[in-house]
Amino acid sequence: QVQLLESGGGLVQPGQSLKLSCTASGGTFGRYAAGWFRQDPGEERKFVAGIGWSDGTTEYADSVKGRFAISRDNEKNTVFLQMNSLKPDDTAVYYCNADFQLRTIVAGIGGPYWGQGTQVTVSS
Repeated sequence: QVQLLESGGGLVQPGQSLKLSCTASGGTFGRYAAGWFRQDPGEERKFVAGIGWSDGTTEYADSVKGRFAISRDNEKNTVFLQMNSLKPDDTAVYYCNADFQLRTIVAGIGGPYWGQGTQVTVSS
């Protein structure tokens, strides 16, 4: 059973950057694809970025392409989301997710393992 713990959220001004981290425990994280979702109040959780477990393939939602970058360090069981040029529309709770298949994450379904979420607020 994989447990995920996010960190790194906070309040920033438009145009600034944040880096989220997701650390896994309780399983062999290197065998899972991983990704990030975000959720606004009253809306469904939406796919943001995903990374494969074997070749490091990455996928992004159109809204974040060119601004966000996902990466992983399997030795540290950690996935990162570097967020640059942040906009007020990026404000949301960000969740880490893991699944055996990257396509499940990219499809917006997500795997069975979720973190508790970390709040990102972009406001002047």
